[in-house]
Amino acid sequence: MCGIVGLFLKKEDLRPRLGEMLTDMLITMTDRGPDSAGIAIYGDEAGGLKMTVQSETPETAFAGLDTALEAALGARVTVKVIDTHAVLTLPEGTEAAARAFMAEKGLRVMGAGAAMEIFKETGLPKDVAARFGIRSMGGSHGIGHTRMATESAVTTLGAHPFSTGDDQCLVHNGSLSNHNQMRRILTEKGFAPLTQNDTEVAACYISSRLAEGANLGEALEGTLEDLDGFFTFVVGTKNGFGVVRDPIACKPAVMAETDDYVAFGSEYRALANLPGIDTARVWEPEPATVYFWER
Repeated sequence: MCGIVGLFLKKEDLRPRLGEMLTDMLITMTDRGPDSAGIAIYGDEAGGLKMTVQSETPETAFAGLDTALEAALGARVTVKVIDTHAVLTLPEGTEAAARAFMAEKGLRVMGAGAAMEIFKETGLPKDVAARFGIRSMGGSHGIGHTRMATESAVTTLGAHPFSTGDDQCLVHNGSLSNHNQMRRILTEKGFAPLTQNDTEVAACYISSRLAEGANLGEALEGTLEDLDGFFTFVVGTKNGFGVVRDPIACKPAVMAETDDYVAFGSEYRALANLPGIDTARVWEPEPATVYFWER
């Protein structure tokens, strides 16, 4: 099962409504995945590096985090706590040191980049969205996922989106058959997945292709050649939004485009309340066909 939503805004005046629209889309997909949910929001750039971290004990883990991190990095940082997550703003060039600090403190890095923030937890989509105040967030684009765990435990780390590169993340509906083989290949390339979830393997694959100089469309095309199984991927990057389905395309998917936005949903009902949907071009994405938009 699982439900996927995505929204790429073309018009600046819709940016304040991104979180509101994505939240409604995500909640509509609840019966496709009530176990956990997550959303990646591409908002305003911080003028440095944003890093989203998570803790199961935020009351103690985030207490004094700004002071300790500033001492470790020798640079000014800001920490914005949002429920079990915290969004850090760090100077450029400090990501590796910050990640080492988080690992030492037992904090999980959800994602990092100039514009991306990721929030994911176990629980119903409506509850997850409310905990993080997603509805009030603005931005240029975002992707979300509701999970029905069929092959691994219901955990925060098993929830989507998975981010394995700066400002890059991926959500997935389906199952990969060669993920263990790809895990070994990607580890040798320096893109080792941290969990046993096959979706993270797909995210690492996209990151490796982007690092090799491919654009988003080329990276998505590569999944059709190198990843076996059945899948629908929706990928977000700092400037882009892309979709690809496997050659069989057994998982449901629908897209809509207007002059204002491009939207994706596992089912049409996820798109039904978007503004202007009655005049949108609505279609089912073709199998083994890459769709992507970039600014």
